[in-house]
Amino acid sequence: MDIIHINGIKAFGYLGVLPAENALGQWFIVDLKIFIDLAAAGKSDALEDTHSYVEIVQETTRLIQNKKFKLIESLADAIATYALASDSRIQHIKVKVTKPTPPIPHFSGTVAVEITRP
Repeated sequence: MDIIHINGIKAFGYLGVLPAENALGQWFIVDLKIFIDLAAAGKSDALEDTHSYVEIVQETTRLIQNKKFKLIESLADAIATYALASDSRIQHIKVKVTKPTPPIPHFSGTVAVEITRP
């Protein structure tokens, strides 16, 4: 199976369970793996034979900036749902949403969720 990788979609949003997360906001980073047959695109060199990633990048950014989710799991699911509905050739998708600076005392790491949808 072929994969389109889209890494490092970064946007600022107001997602989270804590009131401070909703008031102050924070950055989110999204990585996508789109599983799709790219054989026709490889032969034709035509955009219509592949999945144009521009729209999914724009929609992912819009979801982060404009939708209110408590959980990054919900954001990941919304991104996957959009992608699968946008192109019937997508066989499945992996969505990874990372909080680079989660509000956890004495913790300097990141938190991420990765989901796979058919």
